[in-house]
Amino acid sequence: MDILLMNSSDEPIYQQIVSQVKAQIISGELKAGDALPSMRTLAAQLRISVITTKRAYEELERDGYIENFAGKGCFVKTQNTDFLREESVRSTEELIAKACEKAKLCGLSVDDLKEMIELMYEGDNND
Repeated sequence: MDILLMNSSDEPIYQQIVSQVKAQIISGELKAGDALPSMRTLAAQLRISVITTKRAYEELERDGYIENFAGKGCFVKTQNTDFLREESVRSTEELIAKACEKAKLCGLSVDDLKEMIELMYEGDNND
């Protein structure tokens, strides 16, 4: 499980962990039954507080992405991939709606916005 924390991000550290683990589950990189590192191990690897990893794992469990077995650890829960994809699509739509609002405020045309999205989308694929 690869987690990359961005200190410059406005997103809290625990939320960065949650977002990245969810993305790895949705993409299939993490599969049902895969063990996650213990909270202490992940905290040590990321050089963060155990409280932060605990909060991230609790949120992932609450949202149904992982399950915690006392004495055994946390594991990726069997997922309904159609539901997870739909959740991601809905989230993307919300972000696009916010981007459209900002674009209108800045006076950007639809074509300018499309070009920005295409450049960013293609840029992500070239990394």
